[in-house]
Amino acid sequence: MHYTAVLVFAAGLAFTATASRAQNHAPNPFRMVEGVWAPLPDGRAWGSTSAVEVSANGDTIWAVDRCGENDCEGIDDLDVVFEFDRDGQILHQWGAGRFVWPHGVDVDDEGNVWITDARANEAGTKGHTVQKFSADGVLLMTLGTPGVAGRTNDSFDQPTDVLVAPSGDVFVSDSHSDPGNDRIVKFSASGQYLTEWGKTGSEQGEFRTPHALAMDSAGLLYVGDRRNRRVQVFQQDGTFVREFYNWGRASGLAIDSADRIYIADSESNYVRNPGFKRGIRVANISDGFTIAFIADPETRQDELGTSAAEGVAVDSEGNV
Repeated sequence: MHYTAVLVFAAGLAFTATASRAQNHAPNPFRMVEGVWAPLPDGRAWGSTSAVEVSANGDTIWAVDRCGENDCEGIDDLDVVFEFDRDGQILHQWGAGRFVWPHGVDVDDEGNVWITDARANEAGTKGHTVQKFSADGVLLMTLGTPGVAGRTNDSFDQPTDVLVAPSGDVFVSDSHSDPGNDRIVKFSASGQYLTEWGKTGSEQGEFRTPHALAMDSAGLLYVGDRRNRRVQVFQQDGTFVREFYNWGRASGLAIDSADRIYIADSESNYVRNPGFKRGIRVANISDGFTIAFIADPETRQDELGTSAAEGVAVDSEGNV
């Protein structure tokens, strides 16, 4: 079951907790907006989506749908990229036939939309790429080789997320497969390969499915290292800074203007991450302590591989 919801920040709270323990019982200072907040055209139902982001000014929301299903293979007539205002009304829509399995999204300071396509189509002509678009859907740049999985300067294997730094440098988390490339790749604003770091493993600077990216006000890069059940933090040259194990299996990350981090955990259960419940944790990055927890509404978490929030974004008013 897929949920589309908006949760509105209600009060500023600060609590302390033990950083090494699952924090499933922090208060929830949010309320859920009832119904489908952002309806799609023609009464179409939302499919799976892990890609959600706010605009550069934080006033509008971008989301990418997987064609009403869990992939767009063979579906070329549906727009999948949408920009919504705060009332859930569509401002822009485009992207029909562009993607196979859209997975991650970022919006840069100039309003361009970057989307990762994490699978190839059967024809081998699409996927395994990061694409940059204008706000009205004009393709401006492609990173990676369409339809080709690899680990080179110009190929990915199921890239999961993309982040554009204030400098214009582009970071890509690669890949979704396990084992996979398990690396972070850095490009210049013009798309030139600069550097990369990471390999499969559980040591500092190693990954097992780097699934989500976020950046704080100091320019530190946060990587949701999902299968390792942690978030790792790096300088932009790949230098390891620290890691957090108390936020669950991070499928999605967002950091707001107050340097609070929002971690969407869509996979923890008794087998994958004992002691942790699924949901969205909100923490101060200064100390790592969880100050709020929005619980996943799914009651059968031990029976399901994934549920509820996989992507997360926060607008300029604190709506999640």
